[in-house]
Amino acid sequence: MGASTTLPFMKRLGPWLALGAMAAGATGQASAQGADLRGKLTILDKGGKRGTDVVTAVVWLDGAGTARAGSVQVVTQNKAFAPEVVVVAPGSSVSFPNYDPFNHNVFSLAEEGPFDLGLYGRGETRTTRFDKPGVIRVYCNVHAQMAAVVVVLTSSLHTRPASDGSFTLSSVPPGRYQLHAWHDRGGQVWQEVVVGVGGAAPIELTLDASSFRQKPHLNKFGKPYPSEGRRY
Repeated sequence: MGASTTLPFMKRLGPWLALGAMAAGATGQASAQGADLRGKLTILDKGGKRGTDVVTAVVWLDGAGTARAGSVQVVTQNKAFAPEVVVVAPGSSVSFPNYDPFNHNVFSLAEEGPFDLGLYGRGETRTTRFDKPGVIRVYCNVHAQMAAVVVVLTSSLHTRPASDGSFTLSSVPPGRYQLHAWHDRGGQVWQEVVVGVGGAAPIELTLDASSFRQKPHLNKFGKPYPSEGRRY
């Protein structure tokens, strides 16, 4: 996971590969509720290699519908968060049950949703609520290697790419939208797209993670972790 420095949500947007707009003969499948918007996301690593962690990306449309708040779980087990990336609507609650035989202290210093769940042991669960849209990086104050991301979206139309990078946003009403994509190593990008009654041409987009460098994050006090506890 990346550094804990939290920038304003829209300022973390990276460069797009140009997206295809609506075209004649579009392949989207129309329905009474709308059309399917299909595409493929590629994460580029060093040497032009394709990243194998594209499934942790998030793709969404702004302006197509408002997401409803809910609740999800992020498990702490084997000194790791699972899943590492979750998507929720504003007002949603995320619980962090501890399945390890030792203590955890889940926290975030993100401006959009800072929190500190304190120290708690095996079999206990602590919960926090996320009210503001943003990309919120979550850590453990005990184990420096633990990192997760909560992506808070107002859009109800979002999805995760398959292992080959392909994705589908279903039942998109005709209109003009902003298509967004986020990946922990590749950053965030957005592009305007137009969806017709028959859908839109398949979209190819790329995020460049070739210059990504893992950086140590700070603990909840803004201090470095003890050197013997660092594993990145």
